[in-house]
This record gives sequence, C-alpha cells and structure tokens, in this order.
Amino acid sequence: QAALCAVHVIRKVPELMEMFLPATKNLLNEKNHGVLHTSVVLLTEMCERSPDMLAHFRKVRQLSSSQLVPQLVRILKNLIMSGYSPEHDVSGISDPFLQVRILRLLRILGRNDDDSSEAMNDILAQVATNTETSKNVGNAILYETVLTIMDIKSESGLRVLAINILGRFLLNNDKNIRYVALTSLLKTVQTDHNAVQRHRSTIVDCLKDLDVSIKRRAMELSFALVNGNNVRGMMKELLYFLDSCEPEFKADCASGIFLAAEKYAPSKRWHIDTIMRVLTTAGSYVRDDAVPNLIQLITNSVEMHAYTVQRLYKAILGDYSQQPLVQVASWCIGEYGDLLVSGQCEEEEPIQVTEDEVLDILESVLISNMSASVTRGYALTAIMKLSTRFTCTVNRIKKVVSIYGSSIDVELQQRAVEYNALFKKYDHMRPALLERMPVMEKVTTNGPTEIVQTNGETEPAVLETKPPPSGLQPASQANDLLDLLGGSDITPVIPTAPTSKPASAGGELLDLLGDLNLTGSPVSAPAPQIAQAPFLLDGLSSQSLFNDIAAGIPSITAYNKNGLKIDFTFERSNTNPSVTVITIQASNSTELDMTDFVFQAAVPKTFQLQLLSPSSSVIPAFNSGTITQVIKVLNPQKQQLRMRIKLTYNHKGSAMQDLAEVNNFPPQSWQ
Repeated sequence: QAALCAVHVIRKVPELMEMFLPATKNLLNEKNHGVLHTSVVLLTEMCERSPDMLAHFRKVRQLSSSQLVPQLVRILKNLIMSGYSPEHDVSGISDPFLQVRILRLLRILGRNDDDSSEAMNDILAQVATNTETSKNVGNAILYETVLTIMDIKSESGLRVLAINILGRFLLNNDKNIRYVALTSLLKTVQTDHNAVQRHRSTIVDCLKDLDVSIKRRAMELSFALVNGNNVRGMMKELLYFLDSCEPEFKADCASGIFLAAEKYAPSKRWHIDTIMRVLTTAGSYVRDDAVPNLIQLITNSVEMHAYTVQRLYKAILGDYSQQPLVQVASWCIGEYGDLLVSGQCEEEEPIQVTEDEVLDILESVLISNMSASVTRGYALTAIMKLSTRFTCTVNRIKKVVSIYGSSIDVELQQRAVEYNALFKKYDHMRPALLERMPVMEKVTTNGPTEIVQTNGETEPAVLETKPPPSGLQPASQANDLLDLLGGSDITPVIPTAPTSKPASAGGELLDLLGDLNLTGSPVSAPAPQIAQAPFLLDGLSSQSLFNDIAAGIPSITAYNKNGLKIDFTFERSNTNPSVTVITIQASNSTELDMTDFVFQAAVPKTFQLQLLSPSSSVIPAFNSGTITQVIKVLNPQKQQLRMRIKLTYNHKGSAMQDLAEVNNFPPQSWQ
C-alpha cells in the first residue's frame, strides 16, 4: 500500500520523487509478490517520468547485485523456473502479472542502452522458449517479451526468435492475437525484413480472413513485403484479393498495387498488364491520379503502343462502367488509333478493326449514360485526334464534332467549338497541333526547384539544366528581371497574364523564368519553401477572413507617370498580424484604354509575397474605371517594407514597359 501511495504521489507531485529513492533499494529483495509487483510499478513510474532516475538505475556499480537490471533478471528467472505455487499460479503460469510488469520495466531500462540490453538478453530468450503458449496467459507474456526484444538493443538471433513467435501468433484461432501479431510485424518489417519474409505465406493467408481489421493489416503488411524477387507472386495474390475484397479496401489496394508495380516491375509489358488488370477489376475505385500516371507509363513504353491500344480496345468493348479504364482507353485510341487499324501488334495476334468500328466505340462512350463528363471529354478529344490519323472518316469526325458544339455540357461544348475552329479557320495547323505526344519526362522532386507564384496560385517549377529551345528570347533578356530585382537578395513574384492577354505576351512572361533560380540560391528540396506557403495561401479564396482593424494606415501613390496612376491601400490581417494586405488600384487618365496590363512585383528575401488575380487586364480611359489587385506580404521580422515593380501594357498601339521602386510605405503598414 505504501508503494502504491508513492506512485500516486509521484504522479501528482513529480518533484517529490527523490525522497522515495532510498526505499527502492530494498523493495526488490522482498519475498511477497504483492510488494514486488507494486515496487516494479513504482520503479517504472520513476523511470518514465525522470531521465535522471532512469540513468541512476541503469548505471553499473561495483556490486552488480545492487544494480536494477540484474535484480529484475533474478526475479524473472525465479518466476519461470519455480515449480507449481497455488498462491500465484494462473493457468499453469507463475504470477503472469508480475512477469509482464518486469518485462515492461526491462524494456524501459534497455532502450538505447547497450549494457542493460546485454544483461537481459539471456533471460528474454529463456522466457521466449519456456513459456506455455496454449493459454492466453502465456501469449500475453510472450507478446510483452517480443515488444521488449524489439525495443532494446538485442542480438539478431533474439530478434528472429521474436518474429517467429509473432509468426506462431498468426496461426492462433483467436483473431485478437492474429491482429496483434500483424500489427507488430508491420512495425518491425523495415528493420527485420528478411525474418518477416519467412512468414509471407502465412501473412498472405490472412488476406482471406473474415475479420476486416485483420484483412487490412494483412494487406498493409503484404505490400511492405513486396520486393523485386517476389513481385510476381505477391501481385498475383493481391490482385486476387482486389477482385474479392470489400469495396472499402479496393481504393487502397489498387493504389498499393500501382506503387509496387511501378517500383518492382520486371518488364514494361508485365507492368502494363498489371495496371490494366487493376482497372478492369476495380476501375471505379482507383484514385484520380491513376489515369495520368498510366497514360505516362504507356507513352514512355514506345515499343508497347500497338499492344496496349489493342488490349484497351478489347477491354472496353460493350462495357463502359469502369470510368478510369475508359478514359485511358479513349486517350490511347486517340493517340495510337492508326496502329490499331493497321494490325501491327507483334506481342499478340492482331485484331482486324476498321476506322468506322473505332469511331463507333468512341461515339458510344460519348452517348453512354455511364460516362462522366471527364470521360466524354477524353472521347471527344480522341475523335478529334483521329482526324489526323484516319484517312477515310474525316467527314464523319467533322459531323460528330459539330454536333457537340451545342452540347448542354459546357466542357464538351467548348472543346467542340474549338475543334470546329481547327477544321475551318486553322485547318493548316491541325496536323501539327494533333500530332502524337512526345515521351513524357517524369517530374522528380530531388533536383533544385523553385516556387513560382502565379496570380494567386503556387506551382513548383523544376529548373532545367539543358539549353532553352529555339524561339525563346535570349538569356540576356531573361536576366532583365533579375537586374531589376537587384540580385540574389530579392524574392520575385511573377504573375502570368490574364486570359485575355495575347499568347505572345504570355510566352514572354514564361521566358522570364527561363533557366533561372529566382529565389537566389538553389535548394536541394522544395519542402522548406512549400512548408511556408500556408502563411500566405491560407484563406486566399475568402477575402472576408481579412478585415480592416481600423489602424488608420494611410494610402500611398506608388506610381504616377504617362497617365497611369497606381495607388496602394493597406489592411492588416486579424488572423496573422505579420501579414499586410495591399490593394492596388490602377487608373488611366488618358483618352485611350490601356490594354494587356500586367503588374509584377518583388520584395527582399526576408519577406514573402503573394499576388492574387487582377480584376481585369484593361484600364479604362478618362479615369472611368480602375483595375484592382490584392497583394499579401508576410513580414515576420517586422522590417521596413521595400518593393520593386514592373509594369507592362499596350497603349496607343505601342507596347509600354516601366520599372519603379516603392520605398514610401507608411510605418503602420509594416510595424
């Protein structure tokens, strides 16, 4: 009772812990099991709550018998070696409650400590081999033993023994024990992969268990066991599981198969066959990113194009229920329809298909009640692409496209109208615009990246080290913006042009990015920059989150030249005092409109800046209207705000461009 009271005192007032330290020296020498049990609980509480106490109990003294670990080992050894004692026996096990408590305390003492771990290796091996497993009591002790072995710095042979115990648990009739074993194996599979692999067949058998919790753990562990040597066999089992499992498993299982196949695929054909099997089995459950990823895989497998398009064509004949499958098939038929009708497949026996039969399939997708709007978009684009790959059915394609020019689906209508314009006004450009897609380069996040903030949207842009293609502006022009921004201590934010801006002008803005790292110096990974983005991006869609706190911040005129005037007004965010919201108002006092107006800005690196989309790209003449655009500036260090701006617009038939520096920000806007 005194020991239990001490436990409660320590929990309420931890600083009184030291007064109980002298009493702990003799408590473990008691013969009474109740005193031993409460003593171990007291020692566990002290070690968990105080690193100093933990170090004190770990240290080796001259008399090893006074060290805690040997004392605990001696008590545990007496328990497992003692004969039958009716006072402490539970299902043939001597005082399992005390054994479990001692094992937990040993786990705490041995964690990250070589000497303590070495002192308890032998007793853990004895407990693991001598404990009876026919009753739940023995299984509880074995489970604690396994957890202790895995948590301390144990020998490799002892870890294999622990994993074998978990493997035996998988064969137990009690589903709770099987679940515990799967969860424990999942935690250890990364550190002891080969030992867990020995129980692969037992783990796979758990996929057939009736309990959904066991199924999920078995599925997760099965994916963790997949490697280059067993990928074919494991994928066969997991595909069978995907075919028969409950709907709530299908999305996770499909994603796991996609990832494993991408990482360990022995061949391109096997990879494509596996992905197509997933799409035909659980197509409706696959996640949205599966379609573009598979399209990229097919595009990059040049030698498999004829085989893939033929397989996909046969897969969707008369069945449009699996929407991702139909989307991938439509895309492939549009890209490689000429290979389909020519019968060039070498991987399997080619099928005889006419141009009209291919168009029949795509038109059926367009009119099917099962087709989503996105799927119809894929089908219409595929039909349009076939106008440059087929020779006998161009007039039929024109009719189909023109029909959807009046579709009630706005997406389809827009596509059809644009494709009609290609047939009529830009027919000479149609073959070039609809030519086959090149091999896609996979974007990786290991190289240097930059965050390009574009009119309120943030996109990571991978820096290319290869020379720019022909037709881009010279590098000297691309450096103009950096010269304006004053070198590497500036963080620019470059907005793209509004939708009404001509394509050529938009291209110039993209060229400004060129091959440069606008953040000053390359970084090895984008994570630090991306992690900062929420400060600026939080609530961008809802201006109501930012309210004027009536601080009385005066407005300023940032620019006034050639009839163009730009005023800045300020607000302070009430959710983040370090964020200043600047609203620019651009007015035009001349007699003609200023068109294609683009505002660009840059601030020093200690700031972060976010541009939202402008209200328009045209500034009306005679001050009859204004353009507004919101800038958000994060200033965590409360430094004086400086900004450099670049303005481009068309006026009186001429392209205008000007640079300016804004240094007259009122102190209230940044303090």
